[in-house]
Amino acid sequence: MESKYKRIMLKISGEAMSGGKGFGLDTPTIDRIAEKIKEAVDMGVQISIVVGGGNFWRGRSGGNMDRTRADHMGMLATVINSLALLDAIEQQGVPARVQTAIEMRQIAEPYIRSRAVRHLEKERVVIFACGSGNPFFSTDTAAALRAAEINAEIILLAKAVDGVYDSDPHKNPDAKKFDSLRYIDVLNKGLGVMDSTATSLCMDNNIPILVFGLDNPDNIIRGLKGEKIGTLVY
Repeated sequence: MESKYKRIMLKISGEAMSGGKGFGLDTPTIDRIAEKIKEAVDMGVQISIVVGGGNFWRGRSGGNMDRTRADHMGMLATVINSLALLDAIEQQGVPARVQTAIEMRQIAEPYIRSRAVRHLEKERVVIFACGSGNPFFSTDTAAALRAAEINAEIILLAKAVDGVYDSDPHKNPDAKKFDSLRYIDVLNKGLGVMDSTATSLCMDNNIPILVFGLDNPDNIIRGLKGEKIGTLVY
């Protein structure tokens, strides 16, 4: 079965890279993600990726630290994750590139939109690191921004939960899962899909968001095929 989409943005949380351990990198988990990315590339999908950094550092974890400095540390954490994912993807025989919003030329390319699009057209996976390069913006916002810039058809938002609920399903066993939601409902209800900046950016640019659990990496392929998984925000 073919993919429903030609060009997508895959947002992977930092926690997903830790394989449920909460910290660091879990190689088997990253390898499974890379296998599914290869499968998607073989389906003809152009894949861009934004990875979070929460498995190493979160800006709000800095306590009394200056917020800008703490956020810059978080951006560096995303580079570690991006390089780990790059290596796993390349080991699958898939060409890939990392582009960083903060220049570090010895490690990765600087972010240049036209070059990123050219990589995608040449069937290379492009991983965007360092978020948007600006403090006070999350990697979810970076995913929405890059998705808009490269004209991605959808954002696949891989989370630790299998969709969007009306309350925290880990704390409330009676939490109700939504099959679909409108952007404005997410904003009005204050639901924890993405932060409000990212959701607004998707709403303004009409980019749908499919929120699903990455506990089973097969969900990436199921989402591409248009199967009913997770929660669709549109």
